Amino acid sequence: MVPVEEVQVLHAHWSSDSITGYINPKFYIDTFSVDRVPCQDPGLKQESKQHSCMMLSSFRFVIGRSPTNSWILGLTQGCNMSTATEMTHDVVPYKLHRLEQGPDVQVKCTRDEAIKYYKQMRTIRVMETTASNLYKSKIIRGFCHLYSGQEAVAVGMEASITPDDSVITAYRAHGWTYMRGISVKGVLAELTGRSSGCALGKGGSMHMYSKNFYGGNGIVGAQVPLGAGIAFAHRYKGEDSVCVTLYGDGAANQGQLFEAFNMAKLWDLPAIFVCENNGFGMGTSAERAAASTAYYSRGDYVPGIWVDGMDVLAVKEATRFAKDYVLKNGPILLETATYRYHGHSMSDPGTSYRSRDEIQEVRQTRDPIGKFSELATSSGLLTKEEIKKMDDEIKKEVAAAAEAAKADPELPPEELYSYIYKNPPANIRVRGCDDTIWGATK
Repeated sequence: MVPVEEVQVLHAHWSSDSITGYINPKFYIDTFSVDRVPCQDPGLKQESKQHSCMMLSSFRFVIGRSPTNSWILGLTQGCNMSTATEMTHDVVPYKLHRLEQGPDVQVKCTRDEAIKYYKQMRTIRVMETTASNLYKSKIIRGFCHLYSGQEAVAVGMEASITPDDSVITAYRAHGWTYMRGISVKGVLAELTGRSSGCALGKGGSMHMYSKNFYGGNGIVGAQVPLGAGIAFAHRYKGEDSVCVTLYGDGAANQGQLFEAFNMAKLWDLPAIFVCENNGFGMGTSAERAAASTAYYSRGDYVPGIWVDGMDVLAVKEATRFAKDYVLKNGPILLETATYRYHGHSMSDPGTSYRSRDEIQEVRQTRDPIGKFSELATSSGLLTKEEIKKMDDEIKKEVAAAAEAAKADPELPPEELYSYIYKNPPANIRVRGCDDTIWGATK
C-alpha cells in the first residue's frame, strides 16, 4: 500500500445548451486525501500500468502524476467501468403559465436511475421496431400506432408517479402499456391477436389495459373527460393519487378538452393533463391546425408548463412538480415537446407532409435515447461498453418475446361472442354474427 497522499480530482458538471440542445461540460477540482493501490485492471494497456487506481467512496478513477506534481483524472475508459454514482443535469428552461415558480432546472440522476431509464427507453424503441416489422410481415393487422421518438415522455413521467396513480392515453399506447407493467410479450401478443395479450388479443394496438392504466382510446380526445373522471374518483375516495391524462396536439382543439379542464378546475381535481406535442396531427402540422401552439397555456385558468419532451430527466422533474402541485392545488397542464419518427399509423409513410431530412435531423440532434446515452457516458454514469451490453440484451429479450407471441394460438372465431354480456340468457344471439360459430359465453 502506498502512503496516503493529497490528490486533486477533476469533476465535470454536464448541461444542455438551451438553444442547441448540445451537451456542454463545466469542470471543477476537489482535493481529497486517499490511498493509492496498483491498478489490477487487465483492460489497461501495458504502457499505462504505471498509473494507479483510486478508490474514493463508490467513485473509481485512474490517475497519474502530472508534470506539476498534481493529480489528474484520465484513462477512465481504460478501467472499462463507470466512474460516477450521480450527475446533475441542466435542462432546457421550462415555460410557465400562471405559475410563479416551476420545476427545478437542475436535475440529479443516479447511476441506477440512468441504467433503468436507458433500458426502458431502449426496450420501447426495439419493441416498436419489432412491431413495425411484424406489421409489414402481415402478422399484425389492423391499426398500429408506434411510439418511437416519444419514449422519454412515458419513461420520464412514470419515474415520478407510482403504481397507485392512474394513466389514460390516446391510441399511441404501446410504450405506456409497457411502462404500466405489461411485459413486451403481453404487448406484442396483443398486437398479434393472441390470447396471451394483455387484453386477450381483442384490444389490439389502441385498446391495451393494466391495473390503473385505462388504456389507449381510439376516439380523438375522448379520453380527456374520462381522465377528469378518474381524477374525481381519486379525490372522492380520499386517495393520495393523481390521474395523468395524455392527448396529442391533434386533439388539443377538441371542445371536450376544455369542458374537462373546466370541471377539473371547478373541483380542483388531482389531474395532470399532458399534451404530447409531436408536431403533427395525422398529416397536419400543429401550425396549420391551431391558432395558438402554446398548448401549455391553453388551459386558461389551469396553470401550465412547457417541457422538453426529448429529455427524460426534464420530463421526470416536471412530472414530480406537477404531481406535488395537483395534490394541493388542483389541475395542471403539461406540454411535452416531442417527435414521432414513424407516420401517424402504419398506413402513413410519414414523408408526404415532412421531409426525410427533417426526420433524420431530429434523430441526429434530438433523439431522446441518443441524448441520454451521451449524457450518461460523458458524465461517467455509464460506459459505452455497458450501453452496448444493454442494447444486445434488450434485442435478444424482445426477439424472444416476439417469437413467444407468434407461437401462441390465435383466438378461435367463437371468441367473437365472449365478454359481451356478463350473464347472457341461454338463447341470446349477437346480431350480425354467424350462428355456426356460437360458442360458450363468458
